Amino acid sequence: MLDQPAATVDRAAVLAALPLPLIVVAPDGRLASVNPAAEDFFAAGAESLTARRLDELISFDSPLLALIEQVRSRQAPVFDHDVSLQSPRLGVRTVDVQAAPLDERSGFVVVCLEPLAIARRLSGRLQPLDAARSIQALAAMLAHEVKNPLAGIRGAAQLLEQGANAEDRHLARLIRDETDRIVALIGRFEAFTDDRLSRAPVNIHEVLDRVRAIAGAGFAHGIAIDERYDPSLPPTFANRDQLIQVFLNLIKNAAEAVVEQPERRITIGTAYRHGIWLDGGGGRERAHLPLEVTIADNGPGIRDDMQAILFSPFVTTKATGSGLGLALVAKIVGDHGGTIDFESDGRGTVFRVRLPVVQERQR
Repeated sequence: MLDQPAATVDRAAVLAALPLPLIVVAPDGRLASVNPAAEDFFAAGAESLTARRLDELISFDSPLLALIEQVRSRQAPVFDHDVSLQSPRLGVRTVDVQAAPLDERSGFVVVCLEPLAIARRLSGRLQPLDAARSIQALAAMLAHEVKNPLAGIRGAAQLLEQGANAEDRHLARLIRDETDRIVALIGRFEAFTDDRLSRAPVNIHEVLDRVRAIAGAGFAHGIAIDERYDPSLPPTFANRDQLIQVFLNLIKNAAEAVVEQPERRITIGTAYRHGIWLDGGGGRERAHLPLEVTIADNGPGIRDDMQAILFSPFVTTKATGSGLGLALVAKIVGDHGGTIDFESDGRGTVFRVRLPVVQERQR
């Protein structure tokens, strides 16, 4: 077996096993061939993809189309980094591109796409969770050490208020109100503590339907919310209320991002991705996270200087924000064994939450 000649290797099987999306583009722009990774990337089967042109799958002004024409004109490979792809089906995706002519005369071009989210998730997927957990000890300390003396201060202010003159009653009420405000802030910190909540199999679409109903009746009223669901997803093992909190927060951020857009639109998507097994590190088991939920908006995107620290506590772009929302989202997703990441440019932002499914968890 070791001496088996390389020529006997099934080339189609090699392409099928390639974990990166690979497409062959015909001279008329039609997709002549795709591998399974490309089917996952474009969220469509090979039969559907090979019946369409590439400019039907991505925006007509995409730099990828220009790169392919460059390959044809030069008859030489072209490499490019941080190429943005956008479409209603894809949302916003950023990839590295390698493209080369299939041969010298046919005009067919082979294109390999490397989603940047993959590399970033592998190298930096723990950053959001670590940022959220960095304040867990502070949250526990505040809850235990500060709330009790605050209760004493509030009680003393109430007693002073009863026997004080008008001016002093105003000061006593000020002490009481400010004490209540501090207690409320500490209550928000307590959400970061490691309380064990009950979990059960959860249908992610039931969660998203509830979130959409809440959003549509409140902060997202008047904003178009599209659904792109895979109806056959298995359940995830989760706390339903916490998942509602996660997606309410993400959709609220999306709603605020599109508020000044001429056409305000949010897209909620779900898919089953065979995807990547993530190494848990530190001797932990690898995690398979095939259940994917995406929240996409067509807002102006997240500033470059904010992207690396977006999940850190107290980081916010809002004038009245506390900067705890996304840190809490990251913690909840991490506690469920999942990951969260995002891609953003001037044409929109996509958050991706990946979660395990019940049957894989029970193996």
